[in-house]
Amino acid sequence: MTEPATRVPHSTYRLQISPDFDLFAATRVLPYLHALGVDWVYLSPLLASEPGSTHGYDVVAFDHVDPERGGAEGLDAVSAEARRLGMGVLVDIVPNHVGVATPSEDPWWWDVLRLGRESEHANAFDVDWAAGDGRILIPVVGDDDEDAITIAVSDSGQGEVRYHDQRFPLAPGTTTMEEQHYELVNWRAADEDLNYRRFFAVNTLAAVRVEDPEVFAETHVEIRRWFDEGLVDGLRVDHPDGLRDPHRYLEDLAALTGGAYVLVEKILEPGEELPKSWATMGTTGYDALAYVDRVLTDPAGEAPLTELEDKLRGAPVDWAQMVHDNKRAVATGILHSEVLRITRELGRVVEDAPDEDLVADAVAELLACFPVYRSYLPEGREHLDQAFAAARAARPDLAATYDVLEPVLADGWTAPARRFQQTSGMVMAKGVEDCSFYRWSRLTSLNEVGGDPSIFTIGVDDFHEAMAARQRDWPHSMTTLSTHDTKRGEDVRARITVLAEEPAAWEEALTELLRLAPVPDPAFGSLLWQAVLGAWTPDHLPDLPARLHGYAEKAMREAGDRTTWTEPDEAYEAAVHAAVDAVFESDEVRDVLVGLAARIEEPAQANSLAAKLLALTMPGVPDVYQGSELWETSLVDPDNRRPVDFEHRAAVLAGTGEDDAATKLHVTCSALTLRRERPELFTTYTPVSASGTAAGHVVAYDRGGAITVVTRLPAGLAAAGGWGDTVLDLPEGRWHDVLTGLDTDGRLADLLATHPVALLVRKD
Repeated sequence: MTEPATRVPHSTYRLQISPDFDLFAATRVLPYLHALGVDWVYLSPLLASEPGSTHGYDVVAFDHVDPERGGAEGLDAVSAEARRLGMGVLVDIVPNHVGVATPSEDPWWWDVLRLGRESEHANAFDVDWAAGDGRILIPVVGDDDEDAITIAVSDSGQGEVRYHDQRFPLAPGTTTMEEQHYELVNWRAADEDLNYRRFFAVNTLAAVRVEDPEVFAETHVEIRRWFDEGLVDGLRVDHPDGLRDPHRYLEDLAALTGGAYVLVEKILEPGEELPKSWATMGTTGYDALAYVDRVLTDPAGEAPLTELEDKLRGAPVDWAQMVHDNKRAVATGILHSEVLRITRELGRVVEDAPDEDLVADAVAELLACFPVYRSYLPEGREHLDQAFAAARAARPDLAATYDVLEPVLADGWTAPARRFQQTSGMVMAKGVEDCSFYRWSRLTSLNEVGGDPSIFTIGVDDFHEAMAARQRDWPHSMTTLSTHDTKRGEDVRARITVLAEEPAAWEEALTELLRLAPVPDPAFGSLLWQAVLGAWTPDHLPDLPARLHGYAEKAMREAGDRTTWTEPDEAYEAAVHAAVDAVFESDEVRDVLVGLAARIEEPAQANSLAAKLLALTMPGVPDVYQGSELWETSLVDPDNRRPVDFEHRAAVLAGTGEDDAATKLHVTCSALTLRRERPELFTTYTPVSASGTAAGHVVAYDRGGAITVVTRLPAGLAAAGGWGDTVLDLPEGRWHDVLTGLDTDGRLADLLATHPVALLVRKD
């Protein structure tokens, strides 16, 4: 393999930069990260964002680093310290949208609201002015609360429109609401009437048109400075699927950065490939995560866990039908305004177009049938063909409408086709990740971003085949186990994965838990108790009750079948929260939970270490999410964005502190250090076979001089009596384990006697 001219990291470490952990705090952490073996530091979005934003994805200005995050001086400090340590800097950027929750904070949005289409920034936003009779519709007004809209004078003497504590500008020379370039409307109108594109269904994130060269230049002023001044080495592009033309955007970005290392936050469905024509080194790693989780999942658990899920729900689950129906509900619900916009654009280019209601119905069905996040015509035409075939089969009554739509939506140069491509990913994300993932509880370690829960496991041979392809095609794509967006942290999933090996014990415990703390929906109860088990800590961390209640609320409202964010069912939610309370208030409940946790603890830790070493050594650039070098038992955001105690981790690394996850930190440090110091050992991929009675319990591969060995299905291995005579077929040479310093002849009973994983290099 020829190394690229672009500087590529050997590894990264993601830090969440916020007002509470700013760039100066990140600078102080860099020596610890370097000691851990990290090559590059990977920073969350840095541009100016909404006041108090904890995540930075709600950018309000593109020309400076957020002062609350440390400003330009903070980035200078991080960059200087990284250079001193020989480290690189990777930064997350957000090209798709801006934050408009506080209009006065976003000068572009404020100007467009004030001047309408005459604003110099009007072209930056994706607004269908005709749909709002020339005005932007802003859905912020509560039910029967129109009287709260008033005209006032600001402290600067300018006239303003106010709605409670929200402020909006007055157009020059105007005095009444009817004269403005926007209209404040009821919040429910967003589903049908919204006429500006958003990030998914978030009304306070307005999309920008970076496909326009001037808009691209203006939105990348500060990013260009980072590269001109040598402050930053690479970028992570957030949500490229929302862009009009991701291919062109990445080409523009490559020109701006001089061909720097760039990754895209792209979710690939099973069998889907990242377009090789894109100017990117790969994805941010959800595809790798899915492979790691599934090669460690016991296929024998699929049938009993499926039977249990069907029993809890009272009927078999058809995952594909569930996904279709939930996507369809999104397309006719919270994202129907996007469907209607596609319909309007079709009406503008199709002569004698069918009735608008028929077209909208057909578009919604196509979106529900789309098999991946989106196409990039002409690439991905096969996915559009699949969607049309499925839609025609499901709705033969719309055949004539599909005959009209197909040639238009298949032509990537048409406006309707481009908007359809931008919209299909929104529908997928809201219908699958943010809904279906909370409705199917068979084995929730598989309900993860970038994965398909209906794919229960993959075999070792299939894993090797996928990794060989990854080494061949995308050797510098990112690998990861936890992110700021994962539904469950890596060690939560590692615990839940054990249930595939212990389905009978799980069913027995769950039955008792549902008896002791009943919830109206037993299937949701299964999802909830898996989360509790995964996040459980024997010492009851002070914040655990609040974290579990927060998870329960988000999970049941995202599921949306019994209660929702906008119309909560108080009785249902009270029953679910009572079950969470029982974790801490009922001795009987706690006894069941503690008993099950004890049963799975040892194999769960083996799974954790196996997953970590796989992710750190498989083809690609490994990322360690902040804090995950110790146990990562976070649940969905905002839980996974909690502060990290770096002083404690530094002490454990230095040997002056103690932690029951010290072995995980040791594995992490050893693998990262080897990758950084001996990169030539990680340039190829060759499976390493084993023979003997327990050969099916090991995953091993040679990366070109570094051999990874991990335990697979540890509960079953223990039940069968251990490794016995199983031995690895090692390449020639004298090998030793960098984790223990011990030599090995390949006999697994000896090699894995100390840890359930090993990392081998030649002794000479």
